[in-house]
Amino acid sequence: MVRGDVRFGGFGFAAVRGGGATVRSHRRLRPCTLLVGLTLLAVSGCASAAPALSPSPRATAAPAAGSPSPTGGPASATPATVTATAGGGDTLVVEPDQGMGAVYQAITAARASIDLVMYELEDTTAVNDLIQAKDRGVSVRVILDQAYAKSQNGSAYATLAAHGVDVHWSSTQVDITHQKTLIVDSDAALVMTGNMTSQYYASTRDFILADTDARDVAAIEAVFDSDFSNTAVQASRGDDLIWSPGSAAALVALIQGAKKKLRVENEEMSDQEILGALEAAAQRGVDVQVCMTDSSSWSSEFSDLIHAGVKVYTYSSDAALYIHAKAIVADPGSDSVRWFLSSENFSSTSLDRNRELGVELGDASVGSRLASIIDGDIAGASPWSGS
Repeated sequence: MVRGDVRFGGFGFAAVRGGGATVRSHRRLRPCTLLVGLTLLAVSGCASAAPALSPSPRATAAPAAGSPSPTGGPASATPATVTATAGGGDTLVVEPDQGMGAVYQAITAARASIDLVMYELEDTTAVNDLIQAKDRGVSVRVILDQAYAKSQNGSAYATLAAHGVDVHWSSTQVDITHQKTLIVDSDAALVMTGNMTSQYYASTRDFILADTDARDVAAIEAVFDSDFSNTAVQASRGDDLIWSPGSAAALVALIQGAKKKLRVENEEMSDQEILGALEAAAQRGVDVQVCMTDSSSWSSEFSDLIHAGVKVYTYSSDAALYIHAKAIVADPGSDSVRWFLSSENFSSTSLDRNRELGVELGDASVGSRLASIIDGDIAGASPWSGS
């Protein structure tokens, strides 16, 4: 479903954010090919994914909406082609439901420039699209992590470099570059919770947000330029950005601001500040529900959360759906809704030392969508009881 005022022919996507409050002015932009492509994807409901490089150790396909999950509950309460538009400007894509067509379309539609930061790039379709963009005259720059995922990125790095793409290893100013963003033509940035690793596309819950806010895009570009040249940078928050290193305080504030409900998905759960904020929220009467893929690494943390009144739901590690998304929704359905999507896991490494990027917004329609998706995932999971 597409909501909002989408206008073409030289006009941008005038966005209203912050739970109904206008927090940036309407503005004229160049035609944004990225958002045009995303809107067409939403309307058509098409999905596209690259061929898997190798069989996924998790699963080969996510369960269809409403179908039985490995735990016996419905796998998802949301339609298979869920897209929402924040205030008419910023478009949300839900994975695995919609595939990676939005990313491929963004690359192939680029006219002047592409700047990609990716923790893991193992997607031959995307690599070929980047090379073809370079060959047609687009300025293509790529940053790939070298601190932890160098072996996974080696093939893509070598292929891109061999074809003349300006690809760099990640900056040594941070521990790990776990950020996942794609900027096209300086018009919009795709902020992703997931990696570009095709073997996991069909089985992994992730989100992609196309951010068209000019200050956000400029801030992401500025950090890209510094990381590309391996120089220090003081990252700007733009209008809506949350950067790591140093994101814990903003996430704790978001959790502390919840009055009635919190819906959370993440891949990791070890940061003590986040744990304390979730526990405190439950203890003050907020309905806090967390959905993750189960791991013995978080057993102690899950036990503490449950003891504090948090409801924890998990999928087994071999379930058809793997929870990789990093999302928080506070008070969905209310005028004070706030929501957050990011690359940031709830670990001290991710929040305090890595290069990570997230977006926090207050659009009610997208907040409700995110909460509905997480609720659907919870319905397909099992209450955690220890492992």
